[in-house]
Amino acid sequence: MRLCLPALNVKPVTPASTPSEDSLPEASPSVLLVDDDETNLMLTAMALRGRGFSVTSFSTGRAALGYLRSKVPDIVVLDAQMPDLDGFVTCQRLRTLPALEHVPVLMLTGLDDDESINRAYRAGATDFFVKTPQWSLLEGRLRYLLRASRTQQELLRSRARLARALDLARMGSFDWHPVPGRWEGRLELSAEAYLVIGLVPGIAIGLRRLIRMVPRTDRHALLSMLGTFNTHRSVLATDVAIELPDGRRRVIHLEAEPDSPGPGGSGSYTGVVQDVTDRRTAEDKIRHLANFDSLTGLPNRRQLLWRTERALEYARRQGHLCGLLLIDLDRFKVINDTLGHAAGDELLAEVAKRLRLCVRHSEQVTEAAAEAGSNRTHRTLEAVGRLGGDEFVALLPEVANEQDAERVASRILDSMKAPIYVAGQECIVTASVGVALYPRDGLNMLDLIRNADVAMYSAKASGRNATAVYAPSLATSGRERLAIETALYKALERQELVLHYQPKVDVQQGCVVGAEALMRWKRAGRLVPPGDFIPLAEEIGLILPMSQWALGEAARQLRVWRDRFGFSHSVAVNLPSRLFERADLVDHVRLSALACGVPLDSIQLEITETGLMRGHQGAFPALQRLHDIGVRISIDDFGTGYSSLSYLTTLPIAELKIDGSFVRDLGRTPQSEAVVTAIIALARSLGLGVVAEGVETERQAQVLHTLGCHVMQGYLFSRPLPAEDFERWVLRARIQPSAPWILMAEEPL
Repeated sequence: MRLCLPALNVKPVTPASTPSEDSLPEASPSVLLVDDDETNLMLTAMALRGRGFSVTSFSTGRAALGYLRSKVPDIVVLDAQMPDLDGFVTCQRLRTLPALEHVPVLMLTGLDDDESINRAYRAGATDFFVKTPQWSLLEGRLRYLLRASRTQQELLRSRARLARALDLARMGSFDWHPVPGRWEGRLELSAEAYLVIGLVPGIAIGLRRLIRMVPRTDRHALLSMLGTFNTHRSVLATDVAIELPDGRRRVIHLEAEPDSPGPGGSGSYTGVVQDVTDRRTAEDKIRHLANFDSLTGLPNRRQLLWRTERALEYARRQGHLCGLLLIDLDRFKVINDTLGHAAGDELLAEVAKRLRLCVRHSEQVTEAAAEAGSNRTHRTLEAVGRLGGDEFVALLPEVANEQDAERVASRILDSMKAPIYVAGQECIVTASVGVALYPRDGLNMLDLIRNADVAMYSAKASGRNATAVYAPSLATSGRERLAIETALYKALERQELVLHYQPKVDVQQGCVVGAEALMRWKRAGRLVPPGDFIPLAEEIGLILPMSQWALGEAARQLRVWRDRFGFSHSVAVNLPSRLFERADLVDHVRLSALACGVPLDSIQLEITETGLMRGHQGAFPALQRLHDIGVRISIDDFGTGYSSLSYLTTLPIAELKIDGSFVRDLGRTPQSEAVVTAIIALARSLGLGVVAEGVETERQAQVLHTLGCHVMQGYLFSRPLPAEDFERWVLRARIQPSAPWILMAEEPL
């Protein structure tokens, strides 16, 4: 079709079969121009290029389609009337090509009848424009279509991003148009919302069906919430558990608001639904990890604190007692160290199961339920929790009296009687339980835990596998023990430890034959009894450095006495059995003697029979090496052990010391005399020296002398003395032969 246009002075164009393109900036919109009239094609192309467009022109529809298979212009301008393929067919075909379904197409024609216009739109044209030499109108229409195309593309991209975001967020939208006063109305769901609730998109669904997907236990609360929401036309935001048609259970977050906010009246609502199952599962897992012990599944310290605070609030308001039981396993460390940590964890898990059965254990208690429940809701707080390590806590939110708490403690001890099998080993586990009651023993959890801990240690001190109820007297002794323990750590650096010396006397010869160094602690100007700090030092691991100090101090003092008055006898130092197991003991003894310039045979080491029996296998190498360098070994408290005496024939022992418990009853009971007689005979037959400890009366000394034991030590001769007093005592005894203990030795007994 030709359109009569005024003649223009233009340059010739390239043949129609070959596209001509101008090199324009990238910002120039690209136009594909198709027209079978070469004059119109040339004039239109020139006019558009002059107005900033980049034009590619073709004279046939087939050539244009061939070009579009590899290039996508910003806009296509088609002549409607063309031979072979007209503009309508060309438009239909280009719409089927990739990436061209949304490219704007402007149909140009000299026809302006309705049929041509409708046909153009049916073919996929974006707009219809009547040919005109007024190029400004054409430019305006093209730029309008380009703006509209860009807007449409942005909308499509936004829609795609939104759909992707909704898919990733598992979210969909809905509109609800309720019927006033009834649970009916029109419910419109987006395709994404159908997927969220597990239904096929497009099927009709009402609010009643959705409510039936909610578990029965939750429906009443949801209906009440929806009623309030509809009545007051407020904003709704809640999580709802639903069961999908395939049986899966999901958690849906629901948010809705009225289209026309305001009290009263009716109207529609719009909102969103979102599948938050994974988030809720993760939150529940995090909440569980934060509140429950991962090994036993019991409430941890944080959860116990929360439960106890709630229980104490109820007890304070309602005026009843609340009990707290601290449970500590006895000798768990032995099992853990012997069988391994995995076995220890297995044992703790089994203990947790047994403890759970001893109380009305409630696994989950929400804060809302605890705050808004009935008067008996606080009983659901009752539980056993793990405080840490092998310590557990039983919370009893309401007890009638002290006996109630003790009965629970008895159930706990009884539950431990059955053996526990771990790592193929049968283990018997016992526990010590401390009981504290609110408000008598504390007004908060920290006070109750502290006092229950004091009671628990009292139960351990009384023999373990027992229950103790807190009393103020226990706290006093506990504080004293703590104060002593703290001060004992600093005793060495403050030089508060001293040695007192008790002489060993040969009553037959009437002379001193040695001394025993006994450790004393001078604290705040007074001497602490050995029974108050020696066992504590052994328990907290200070006995080793204290014993090493005693060894060096005894060697130093021996050097002083040798220089002052020629004291040539030995000094005995009592050492714990664990020190004999150390590889450096021999070197330490040798260096102490060398540093002070005293012979090794002047240092005598004492080890108790019980300590020797407990670790003689590990101590044997050290004992042999000490014997080889000339150090004498003495068995202290002999006769109190419960093991075979065969070790006397294998270990390098030089002396036996008869325990004072046998000496005490000499002359009063024949049994004691028989035991002492046997010890003396055993020592003689093995070629060992024998010393009697704790000699306090002349009658005891007389019997010992008669039985053949001549070396003694005890209060009959002298109590343990400081180094200066011991020196004076020895010098006085040598100068005054009429001293009582010498006379006793000279006179017939």
